[in-house]
Amino acid sequence: MTAPRTLLVLDDDPTGSQCVHDVDVVLELDPEPVLDVVRNPGRTCFVLTNSRARPEAEAVALNTDLVQAVLGRLAAEGLPLPHLVSRSDSTLRGHVIAEPTALADVLARHGVAVDGFLFAPAMIEAGRYTEADVHYAVLQGRPMPVGETDFAADATFGYSSSDLKDFLVERSGGTLERDAILSIGLDAIRSGGVPAVAEILRRARDRAWVVVNATGYADLDTVAEALAVLEAEGRTFVTRCGPSFVRPLAGLTGSRELGPEDIVVGPGRLPHGLVAVGSHVGLTNRQLAELRDRRDLFEVELHVPTLLDDEARPGYVADAVARITDALEGSDAVVWTSRELVRTDDPEESLAIARSVSDALVAVVHGVAQARPAWVVAKGGITSHEVAHQGLGIRRATVAGQFFPGQISMFQPTDAPETTRGGPYVVFPGNVGGESALADVVDVLDRAAGRARSHDPRAGRPAPHGSPQHSTDPEEHLS
Repeated sequence: MTAPRTLLVLDDDPTGSQCVHDVDVVLELDPEPVLDVVRNPGRTCFVLTNSRARPEAEAVALNTDLVQAVLGRLAAEGLPLPHLVSRSDSTLRGHVIAEPTALADVLARHGVAVDGFLFAPAMIEAGRYTEADVHYAVLQGRPMPVGETDFAADATFGYSSSDLKDFLVERSGGTLERDAILSIGLDAIRSGGVPAVAEILRRARDRAWVVVNATGYADLDTVAEALAVLEAEGRTFVTRCGPSFVRPLAGLTGSRELGPEDIVVGPGRLPHGLVAVGSHVGLTNRQLAELRDRRDLFEVELHVPTLLDDEARPGYVADAVARITDALEGSDAVVWTSRELVRTDDPEESLAIARSVSDALVAVVHGVAQARPAWVVAKGGITSHEVAHQGLGIRRATVAGQFFPGQISMFQPTDAPETTRGGPYVVFPGNVGGESALADVVDVLDRAAGRARSHDPRAGRPAPHGSPQHSTDPEEHLS
């Protein structure tokens, strides 16, 4: 790239930062910390909107309000506007059309016409790639068109098309014309390089959608370089992508893998950690089974029908908090919601049910967090956001790195309550990693906690007497 690209990434859950490191993440919809980052050329700021957990109208409103506030301040200060990224799921779930359109509408208010939307859902490390415009997910070693996977049966964001042009037409309700959708193919990327890709991008006008094919980072690097050429010519694009494309857009290469020696467990924490599981996909269930087989755990299963009972839930949550807190003196603990899937024919009602269950799980984590567990892992995209923001009170953090190449990030809180600081927090998406990945992450965290105890007699100890043990105040949780 000819100049550092400043990125503002609106991430619809906390998993988009898996492929990057040393970037800022903001968990509140406040323009001030975002401006602290994007005023500086070449910096990348993720804002974790959790908009995938919201109805479309709410998702559009929160994207619009935040970006309008940020761009308005930058314009008033005479500073350049960042490249806007609408980051979402590599298996195509989310408000695919509405969110990037909202960003383009904000740019239009500032006199900037968007030429096109780059659609690049790849997550290379997780086996999510696009070839001949068909998007694939590698499951148990076998590539499958995503329209044939469990992800396509999502209760809220289900779809049938694996060809990304057909998918965009499907998700637009037919308002997009297939023939108007451009495609950057692998032949153009690999044979023609940056000039060929730039020529395709020059054909984009009036918010044209452009499908980006990629099976590896070299493909994405070429597209990012071609985008820089177009930006230098004064053209404007908005990106809708999975995790991988953010890395070359941000000018980063490679990933940072974390070992026990890279993880700091602060003093005054309990000897063991907590895994909170909210994801319901099949891979999560298999990973949970592997964790259970590998080690002795204290296990709490939260019964979903009880969580949906307004009268029974407070006492049920308080009991779970007390039992887990006591158990962390002697073993790691896992809390999960029962595996039955409660859904209706109404997508927004299904989303409301999922949020209610998530709120209860987060209430358990919030209560346990007051006793300072050694570490916390949250399994599931929406779950990870709610646990970080509402359960642990993290307002801002940096991405320290990942446990595997480009997968499973650890956040280092930079603005969070005292009970959270010093406790590693791991964002573990529901649909990522091999079947042993969750158990492997817990192994690394336990070794880090053991190192802390051996080097500091205060580490891994219970909180001082009189510290708050738990709270189930519903006002402290997102509703």
